[in-house]
Amino acid sequence: MAEGGEGEELLRPPLPAGAPGPKRLCSRACPAGGTGAAHPRPGAAGAGAGPGAGASGAPPALAGCCPAAAAGPAGAAGAAGPATGPGGGGGGAGSLLQPESLLDAAAKRVAGSWAFERVEGRFQRIPEPVQRRIVYWSFPRSERQICMYSSFQPGRAAAAASPASAAAGGPSAAAAAAAPAAAGEESPAAGPPPPAAPAAAPAAPQGEGLPFRRGIRLLETGAVDNVLQVGFHLSGTVTEPATATEPEMTYKVAISFDRCKITSVTCGCGNKDIFYCAHVVALSLYRIRKPDQVKLRLPISETLFQMNRDQLQKFVQYLITAHHTEVLPTAQKLADEILSSNSEINQVHGAPDPTAGASIDDENCWHLDEEQVREQVKLFLSQGGYYGSGKQLNSMFAKVREMLRMRDSNGARMLTLITEQFMADPRLSLWRQQGTGITEKCRQLWDELGALWVCVVLNPHCKLEEKSCWLRQLRKWGEMDVCPLEDGNYGNELPNITNALTQSSGHSQESLARPRRTVFTRAIEGCDLHWQDSHLQRIISSDFYVSPSYQREGESLLFNSQGQPLWLEHVPTACARVDALRSHGYPREALRLTVAIINTLRLQQQRQLEIYKHQKKELLQRGATTITNLEGWVGHPLNPIGCLFLTLTEACRLEEENCLEISDAGDSKPPVYQHVPVATSSQDSGESYLSLALEVALMGMGQQRVMPEGLYAQDKVCRNEEQIIARLQDLELDPVLVQTLRKQCILLLEGGPFSGLGEVIHRESVPMHTFAKYLFSALLPHDADLAYKLALRAMRLPVLETTAPSGDVTHPHHLVSVVPSRYPRWFTLGHLESQQCELASTMLTAAKGDMLRLRTVLEAIQKNIHSSSLIFKLAQDAFKIATPADSNSDTTLLNVALELGLQVMRMTLSTLNWRRREMVRWLVTCATEVGVRALVSILQSWYSLFTPTEATSIVAATVMSHNTILRLSLDYPQREELASCARTLALQCAMKDPQNCALSALTLCEKDHIAFETAYQIVIDAASTGMTYTQLFTIARYMEHRGYPLRAFKLASLAMTHLNLAYNQDTHPAINDVLWACALSHSLGKNELAAIIPLVVKSVHCATVLSDILRRCTMTAPGLAGIPGRRNSGKLMSTDKAPLRQLLDATISAYINTTHSRLTHISPRHYGEFIEFLSKARETFLLAQDGHIQFAQFIDNLKQIYKGKKKLMLLVRERFG
Repeated sequence: MAEGGEGEELLRPPLPAGAPGPKRLCSRACPAGGTGAAHPRPGAAGAGAGPGAGASGAPPALAGCCPAAAAGPAGAAGAAGPATGPGGGGGGAGSLLQPESLLDAAAKRVAGSWAFERVEGRFQRIPEPVQRRIVYWSFPRSERQICMYSSFQPGRAAAAASPASAAAGGPSAAAAAAAPAAAGEESPAAGPPPPAAPAAAPAAPQGEGLPFRRGIRLLETGAVDNVLQVGFHLSGTVTEPATATEPEMTYKVAISFDRCKITSVTCGCGNKDIFYCAHVVALSLYRIRKPDQVKLRLPISETLFQMNRDQLQKFVQYLITAHHTEVLPTAQKLADEILSSNSEINQVHGAPDPTAGASIDDENCWHLDEEQVREQVKLFLSQGGYYGSGKQLNSMFAKVREMLRMRDSNGARMLTLITEQFMADPRLSLWRQQGTGITEKCRQLWDELGALWVCVVLNPHCKLEEKSCWLRQLRKWGEMDVCPLEDGNYGNELPNITNALTQSSGHSQESLARPRRTVFTRAIEGCDLHWQDSHLQRIISSDFYVSPSYQREGESLLFNSQGQPLWLEHVPTACARVDALRSHGYPREALRLTVAIINTLRLQQQRQLEIYKHQKKELLQRGATTITNLEGWVGHPLNPIGCLFLTLTEACRLEEENCLEISDAGDSKPPVYQHVPVATSSQDSGESYLSLALEVALMGMGQQRVMPEGLYAQDKVCRNEEQIIARLQDLELDPVLVQTLRKQCILLLEGGPFSGLGEVIHRESVPMHTFAKYLFSALLPHDADLAYKLALRAMRLPVLETTAPSGDVTHPHHLVSVVPSRYPRWFTLGHLESQQCELASTMLTAAKGDMLRLRTVLEAIQKNIHSSSLIFKLAQDAFKIATPADSNSDTTLLNVALELGLQVMRMTLSTLNWRRREMVRWLVTCATEVGVRALVSILQSWYSLFTPTEATSIVAATVMSHNTILRLSLDYPQREELASCARTLALQCAMKDPQNCALSALTLCEKDHIAFETAYQIVIDAASTGMTYTQLFTIARYMEHRGYPLRAFKLASLAMTHLNLAYNQDTHPAINDVLWACALSHSLGKNELAAIIPLVVKSVHCATVLSDILRRCTMTAPGLAGIPGRRNSGKLMSTDKAPLRQLLDATISAYINTTHSRLTHISPRHYGEFIEFLSKARETFLLAQDGHIQFAQFIDNLKQIYKGKKKLMLLVRERFG
């Protein structure tokens, strides 16, 4: 091949219309003289923007290459060298045993590391067989990477997840180790890259509809045809089979590649998506799996170089003839320019060749459709969390992590594109203007975005210029007004309590300032970190880095007493390094640093215990401490504990045999772990990465720390805690893990103010209820005493001890903090209290049948739980557990339920609670289940538990019901005892609240004459003071119903004295009671009627009601009730004599007054109704001896007074003359 020229500058030629894109220029000396006798020079090929991590300038001996291990059958091609490629030896199983030729070994290395133009420039002549092998090996060999670029959902082995994400999940260490390094993208600085492991062909799809899976299906069904590789360009056709709705379709597919990366794709299907379509996948896999069936040609410029002038002319004319409709205008234009000596095309040496590979200066990265990434993110954001858009965005984040793990420079490039769209989200400015917080789902996406940027900038092998570029971009985003803040709060910028200071540093004025911290601040700070520290390099490079034995005496900042290395750095920052190593495909290095961090935490824990021993007496006397961590590890934006836990457990995860062939995305089984010994520990220590994972999770969760500010930060603490516990529950506790659990629990109990489970904690320390519930359940089968000790200590909630108001605590926002400037309020207090309740319920369930433990738990509940509704829930839970449907009741737990119920009654007695009636009914049910002594007890002490109304209408009534008697199977003395208690209660309640309890008291005392008389007397005494006419009428009717008509009459008379019916109240609800009272008096006799009529006349001023009473009294003779000892005359009563005369006069007077009142504001539409009213009045007037005269005078007066109402008076004259 011709040698490349040196020192000449070549301009990029103008692209002809319809050209596929810029390609580097190639030229050869023409055999018959003519233009273009220059040497090939690089043109600027646009292989994609974005920071590349390639090391194309490095010599082959140092530059990395694509792994030889390919996915599926292509693995044979990778291992066997030329045996399976064109020009190689025989195929078959025997080829696997042949050593790789030097030619193929060198060609593979060069093909993965160097641009072909550099090869041309380095050597004067390259033999054609060597060119063929370089071109052959330049195509990607890993199906895993094809999968990565053809589906959102990676396989389990390739799945990537963030420890900082809301639903953290990660791949196995084996899979992470298997991630192949892209060409030239790794460096030996942090140790050699992990070896590539073979991946199965169907490696990664989780759904049959994914492009990768569909591509495999097309390949396996023979849909790929006409495959041709010309230089660095692969083409072919893929036929989609016919379906019920679509005919068979054949698509032309073209792929350009360079240095084992696909740099551009084109498909006739017009796919508009971020990743490759199934047809591109099918063609790529065909080339990987069946390389010997692909026709291989050198770049087209090499072929043209071999032609003479006649052949070239024939070639061009045949090409134009075959495609004259498409290329003829372009061909003519190019011909005109070539024939013009001054044209720009003639000023350039060489000509573009789309098959000759990329230029030296081109970025070497996989093809990624940037515009589609932008469009997809914009679309998902516009959906605002609906239609699974949040899940899709999380899938894109997972794809970024997958790319980072494969050390693919497109990871950072794709993240940049996503971030740009996030920053352009119009909702950001809207939320800022309204002063409202970002929605929770959106907030979690921003958190993951920030965490990903921390991973990117902490890439141990990124170039300085890349980091500088990222830093400028991050600062630019962070300075924008709409950039979300780290604490999730737009309203006020909170203090920086999570600054990257060491735990022991003092808090200066600067540290208490309030700098603006955005979601990108930690990534910006991460740009200042580096990996050049020699101690750090040794930690991550070797499993056997220890201090010499003679240096292990005394204190050391680098090693512990066993000689194991320590890493003294701000813990979340150190864990961010671990996450970066893990995310960039360095699992072993991440493990080594994790072990060093845990050794450091152990040493810190040991020293804290020593400090506490010296301060223990003083702290216990004070009962409080000011010592606390302002920065908690659980809920931290970098999620340090989750990161360490995932890193360690991934090293121990057992993968199923066919785990890579999952076809159902929803089929997720819990992980299975095995113990893997820690490489850096001694053989007899028995430590495994799994036990370290448990230990570090317990240390982090048990850290005593102050509750952070703001709703989002507090909510994040709760969510992160639940996520870690969910992962802990996946661990099957064997003896090794139980030993670790017991040891760490003891340390937490003895940890004093440094532990959230220590004897003394800060008043506003994050509660340990959720954590303790897990520990209790895990420890109970192995060490019950330790489990109860730990859970009972965790029951406390000191923030409520001094701020909770007396009585019911159901509104946490009413709590006032003692330091309002730093802790405005605990937004998640309701959730924390419910977790406290869950812990108590778990202990109650476990202690069933053990009176001593139940008593201890009960005391803890009564001391620490301040919400009546939660105590009531506990009481209900205990009752439910104590009374199973299929076995006998548990008396001990029933008594606990009853005692809790009694406490609820006392707490809510003087407060308003909408569940109060439910609580009272439940307590009676519980006491009934306990037995007759419990019922007697609550009846006797009712005044401290119930209101008088509750005691009579619910408690006593339920106790005396027939169902209760049958349920308890009581004998006669027991029934009498209960009845006596109920009667005593009824009388006491009637005395205290006669208005509401008198009727219930009379009902309860019916069977005891003395008690009944006493209750009646209480009613009479209270009638003149506090009782209403409605209450008295109700009791009066009850008395009549019970056969006491005279008592009923007396109560009705008392009720009438409280009543007042105006002239227009003819629909008043008390009218029925008045009519009943008059009917009762009439039935008793003339005397009773004479006694009640003056009361009626005084209280009732409504004419229609009075006339109704008068009519009823004249229809029948009085005294029909037949009171013993009385004689009834049987004569009808006259309206001319007392007592009806008084009633008649009052009725006539009422009609006259009512008439004048109505005429004052009458309207024409009521004239007819008024005439009917006068007709009823006339009937009443006529009952008097001179009634017709009185009525006539009345009408005449009306005519005179209201003569202005001519139409009305005309109607009056027509009816009444």
